[in-house]
Order: sequence, then C-alpha cells, then structure tokens
Amino acid sequence: MSSAMQRQAASSGSDSDPRYANVDERKRKRMISNRESARRSRMRKQKQMEDLVNELTLLQNENGRLRQNINDNTQRYVEMESANSVLRARAMELTERLRSLNSVLQIVEEVSGVFGECCFLRVFGHEVVM
Repeated sequence: MSSAMQRQAASSGSDSDPRYANVDERKRKRMISNRESARRSRMRKQKQMEDLVNELTLLQNENGRLRQNINDNTQRYVEMESANSVLRARAMELTERLRSLNSVLQIVEEVSGVFGECCFLRVFGHEVVM
C-alpha cells in the first residue's frame, strides 16, 4: 500500500472515531510547527552562509590590501637600504679624507712651528699661511 493510501486510511479511520480527533489535531499542529521550525532553520543556515560569504569577501579584500602594502613597504625598504649603503660608503670616504686632511694639518702645524708664522705652504693646490 502506498504511503498516500495509508495516510488516507489512517485519516478516515480517525475521522470517524472522536477519540482520535484530538490526537490528529495535535499531530497536524506538530507537523505544521515542525515544518515552520525547519523553514526557520533553513533560513538561519542560509543567512549564516551569506554572512560567511560576505565575511570571506571582506577578508580576501583586506588580505589583498595587506599584501600590496607589504610589497610596497618591501620595495621602499630595498630602496632605502640601497640609499643607506651609498651614504655609508660616502661617509667612509669623507671620514678617510678628513683623517688625511687632519694629518696634513698636523704636519703643517709642526712645520709652521719650525719655520715661523710668516711662511706660505701650498697644500693640495691651496696656499696656507703659517
């Protein structure tokens, strides 16, 4: 017997018997309530899924922005590191030049003490009064 026929047989049997009328009414209300509860549950799940998809999109966008920010900062870091290397090399050159000039100055001061105050000395193409 098909399920539709069984339901009809059960329904017609309980329709004629008043004892089952109250039970059938409760069963019908419970079925309606269960359907409504299942519908609400499906709607909640659908809403949760939509919220998760929206959150995923936002996080993917933020992730892309952060990756771009990291790439930009890495590029700036490489450029700054290169510029710093050039500046360090220049500072070393200037430090060595200063050391050399101080050496020459010390020699000039020593020579000026030997020759007196009215001597001229040519140092690196410049006249220096001693």
